[in-house]
Amino acid sequence: MSIKTIIWLTGENVCRKKKLKELNEQENIIDKLAPKGSKRRVVVNICTQVYTHPKQILHYMKPQKIKRVFYYLFHDGIRGVSKVLDDRMLMGSDLKLELVVKKQITGNSIKDYPEIVFKGAENPLVSIIIPVYNQFDYTYACLRSIFENTGDINYEIIIADDCSNDLTKNICEVVKGIHVEKTQGQSYFLRNCNHAAKAAKGKYIVFLNNDTQVQENWLKPLVDLMERDSKIGMAGSCLVYPDGRLQEAGGILWKDGSAWNFGNGHNPAMPEYRYVKDVDYISGAAIMIRHDLWNELGGFDETFAPAYCEDSDLAFSVRKKGYRVVYQPLSVVVHFEGISNGTSVESGIKAYQVENQKKFYEKWEDVLEREHLPNAQDPFLTRDRSQLKKRILVIDHRVPIYDNDAGARTVLMYTKLFLELGMQVTFLPNDFFPFQPYTQELEQMGVEVLYGNYYMEHGKDWLIENGKYFDYVYTNRPHISIEYMDLLKKYSKAKVIYYGHDLHYLREQRQYEIEHNAELLKSSEKWKKIEFELCRKADVVYAVGEYEAAVLKKEFPDKIIRCVPAYIYDTIDTNKMPSIENRRDILFVGGFGHPPNIDAVMWFGKEVFPKILEKCPDMVWYVVGGKVTEEIKSLESDHIKILGYVTDEKLQELYRTCKLVVVPLRYGAGVKGKVVECMYYQAPFITTPTGAEGLGLDENKFAIVEADDMMSDAIVDLYQDDKRLQQIMADCGPYINTHFTRKQAMDVVRADIKI
Repeated sequence: MSIKTIIWLTGENVCRKKKLKELNEQENIIDKLAPKGSKRRVVVNICTQVYTHPKQILHYMKPQKIKRVFYYLFHDGIRGVSKVLDDRMLMGSDLKLELVVKKQITGNSIKDYPEIVFKGAENPLVSIIIPVYNQFDYTYACLRSIFENTGDINYEIIIADDCSNDLTKNICEVVKGIHVEKTQGQSYFLRNCNHAAKAAKGKYIVFLNNDTQVQENWLKPLVDLMERDSKIGMAGSCLVYPDGRLQEAGGILWKDGSAWNFGNGHNPAMPEYRYVKDVDYISGAAIMIRHDLWNELGGFDETFAPAYCEDSDLAFSVRKKGYRVVYQPLSVVVHFEGISNGTSVESGIKAYQVENQKKFYEKWEDVLEREHLPNAQDPFLTRDRSQLKKRILVIDHRVPIYDNDAGARTVLMYTKLFLELGMQVTFLPNDFFPFQPYTQELEQMGVEVLYGNYYMEHGKDWLIENGKYFDYVYTNRPHISIEYMDLLKKYSKAKVIYYGHDLHYLREQRQYEIEHNAELLKSSEKWKKIEFELCRKADVVYAVGEYEAAVLKKEFPDKIIRCVPAYIYDTIDTNKMPSIENRRDILFVGGFGHPPNIDAVMWFGKEVFPKILEKCPDMVWYVVGGKVTEEIKSLESDHIKILGYVTDEKLQELYRTCKLVVVPLRYGAGVKGKVVECMYYQAPFITTPTGAEGLGLDENKFAIVEADDMMSDAIVDLYQDDKRLQQIMADCGPYINTHFTRKQAMDVVRADIKI
């Protein structure tokens, strides 16, 4: 993370807190005049939306929408109507999806259209197939959008011309670098696509309707998704109406073969539509499929000719082959629905929709009956096919800003572990703020993240309503967990796993022993009460380090308490050990939002390092960590370099080049991530008993010394002993491989989570 990014995040937080304070004051007044759930509150909401979103309100004034309002009023009462209003409109005020929709150029002659020149490609990665029959204006607009928004992906364009008789016949006069495949006689959509696909050269095939306009960087997210997961066979885009409303975030198929376009009419920027997920099917308006898989399946099943249900059938066939069908929200495509075949199912090609639905049900009856739910039952599950999975809710204070916070890195590691187990993960950050790029990274992994005004106001209501759908809850940190524990136990049957990261009360108790501040003792008692209450109410408690696990087991002998790896790393190849040669200087790593780190650096800088310099006058001490205080900055000198936040790449370089890492902690609790990280990078280190707590380190192998007047001598002796330093480095790899790998973490988790 750059300094610029940190400043931006800080500024965002300050502005956000100020804005939230103002909003809270306004809301307090509104709450008094128009209580939540009251008729007056609904009127206030409507008036607010009329003023702030007049176009959106006009959309909801349509007869069909008004009818739905009365439906909610009848079934859910005034509170239900209020919730729908919030859901549909309030979110639009803080979450937006930027769209660029250009008007179609209409001309009587091919010369009326400006020339478009595609590069073409001898060995394309992607073949974009656009089936067309007349509607040249839309085809041209589609091609123009591809030209402007596709980026540097190597692609070819194949126009599948189904005997058009308009300006499409002359398309090559104004659009260069494309390939046109013409049918011998009108074949209609399905056979036209199958015919054109025979000419495709790409590793991936994209079928794109001509009545679409792709948005910026639409293709790369689809390719990236397929490239990083070989089990994804087909992926589809987020389809949006020209007016900005969502058309489809993947499709749901019910037990009877009927279908839903999930999210139709909603705000496409809402979090439930922004994460990668498995779906029943993807509309054929914009889909990508592996070319070899397409060939293996034989293309669209011509049973469904001329059109309709062929996309659903293809998705089911892809899954039958053992591949996933996935929705990619970062690929946004505007779809002018109904341009090609209209919207009426009473006549024309569209009439085949009803007939082919029957054929589809007959072909896939066994799958539909076995894996799918009755019509409209539990869309919360069916939107991402999680009726077939275990669901887990992860709760923390914010999304994991993993490169600035050791605790956040742990949360991210375990979130990835849950995904690896095949679970559907929802992440609830207590601040409901989409810090980027961290939120989007989670969403691209397949994690639904709850954020925005709606969840900030209704987060706990959402939990009350949807808690029943979760099998497990993994809640972090005592000050966050205490807010949700009672709700979880009352409104969910999920097994609740509590992970405190460390015992806060123990840390503050030890800080008191050093600073003798009575407020710390009071605070310690407060945390003890909270932490013990959480331990009593949780089904399972995770602790880091054998010491804290033993403390909790003594207090709660009948509770399931497991010692878990605080950090999860790949297995280290111990045959490739770094060398101590050419290393120099010492290093400290730790964030300064954590008081023990401030105390350690200030004490070391004032009491220990000056003594070290007397014997090693050329030594430099590098201090790394975010949220640097003015107090820490005051230590800066020719021999003390306060680097603050550094990138992961820079940090790794420091671990490779510094001769010794110092961890001079005088108090704290839990397993210290900075010590574990040293061992992962096989960097020689020296720490205190506090720094080594819970790790079970052999003092004969690792350097553990008291935080006292003798520490400077111990550091100088170790710094000058290359043989000892090399041995410490050699012992790091086996320790990590024994205690902090994915296998150890997985073994613990599998004891509580049954897949």
